[in-house]
Amino acid sequence: MATDPSTELSVATIDGAEQKLSQWLTTFNLLAVVIDPYTYESGWIIPTADRIFNHYEEADIRCAFLVTGNSDGARQYLGKYADRWLVLTDENREFVGSLGLERIPALVHIGQDGSLIGCAEGWEPTEWREIIDGVEEAMAWRSKPLLPTSQDPGKFEGTPALT
Repeated sequence: MATDPSTELSVATIDGAEQKLSQWLTTFNLLAVVIDPYTYESGWIIPTADRIFNHYEEADIRCAFLVTGNSDGARQYLGKYADRWLVLTDENREFVGSLGLERIPALVHIGQDGSLIGCAEGWEPTEWREIIDGVEEAMAWRSKPLLPTSQDPGKFEGTPALT
């Protein structure tokens, strides 16, 4: 079961800059799509995540891919999306373990205080919409991205988070 992550964990950007999670949360909440660069399933959700992030580009929330791999693997896996969004790496899956995730991909919303506001594991559009509803409420944002669209994959369970 997902839980509040440790805000003392260090998380690196794709360029290698490390900060504690608490530092990433100083100004904004964090909306992250957790993906595994060694699975097809995570790749299926990247365009959906891009659409969600694009929707919140002007909102007071930090959107990021959290990749369970190294910087080179993350850049290769994400392709053009690596240049478009904040990419954090969790090569040893310490952050994923701290969150208590069981399945990837996952959509996580973390508050400025480090609390886990919402989490959806695997790809189930209704569960991801619930997380989006929490973002809307926290940010007082008045429009939601459409989930799912005809371009989104069908529902799937995802892969084990801690393998």
